Amino acid sequence: MVRVVFLLVPGLHLLDLAGPAQVFSTAADLGLGYELHYLAEQPEVRTFQGLPVTAQTRWPRLTTDDLVVVPGWRSPRLRGTGHLEATSLDRLRQHHADGGTVASVCAGADALGRAGLLDGRRCTTHHDLADELARRYPAAQVVHDVLYVTDDRVVTSAGIASGIDLALHLVATRHGPAAAAKVAREMVVFARRNGDEQQASVMLRHRSHLSDAVHRVQDALDTRFADRLPLADLAREAGVSERTLTRQFVEATGLTPLRYQQALRLERAEHLIGHGTTVEAAARAVGFEDARMLRRLRARDAAAAG
Repeated sequence: MVRVVFLLVPGLHLLDLAGPAQVFSTAADLGLGYELHYLAEQPEVRTFQGLPVTAQTRWPRLTTDDLVVVPGWRSPRLRGTGHLEATSLDRLRQHHADGGTVASVCAGADALGRAGLLDGRRCTTHHDLADELARRYPAAQVVHDVLYVTDDRVVTSAGIASGIDLALHLVATRHGPAAAAKVAREMVVFARRNGDEQQASVMLRHRSHLSDAVHRVQDALDTRFADRLPLADLAREAGVSERTLTRQFVEATGLTPLRYQQALRLERAEHLIGHGTTVEAAARAVGFEDARMLRRLRARDAAAAG
């Protein structure tokens, strides 16, 4: 069971809290093992939208598997806002030092900065606050125009709704992109990703559509991309003809089912190669008979990127 602790600050934005809380709550409903806690320095916190939120004031015992999230608060500036006592900042710092993960949404990055967790790391925040964040923490590398950034178990996201993207990324990191895609589908959200390797996930990048038939086929491909999956079998999965499936799949994703499966294999192979696996071993691991097709796909993507 993973504990997700939301550290609440007076004036917090409801969606900064509710977005990621809904992701982890949905993941828990799907059996992924999350337990949500709401913590504050006082038993009741008033949100900027006027709704009071009750919270516990004693920290639960945390392990390295657990996550602490600081939602953002309404502030035209960072300096002098989002007050947290030194003991709370110490808790953030210590959890990370013990091997745990800390995250923030929007202005919540400033709390991580005050805890000393941004120094020497890449981070982001709401576009209206990014320049001030960079001035306040000159040892940090503030990244503009991305939804979220991960650096050594410090995960920061941009404004408001990007907390959903951050939470989906964390679910994908722990349980795989297919699980995150299922959570996103349950929430009826377009799973947006941009930035680093995990943020560009093929599975989530091509889920921004409403075709149930294509989603079913993607579910099959996401979980069994290394297997041989004939188009006829995928069509039966969708309950349509092979021709109709191909047409609907291209309309929904811009790819044929085969190209989608190849993209999944290539992405997984690149991850393995980046972690020291040989090209030949990576090709076999993702379902290619040998490395020739993998090399062709890598060369094609490199040429497209160039």
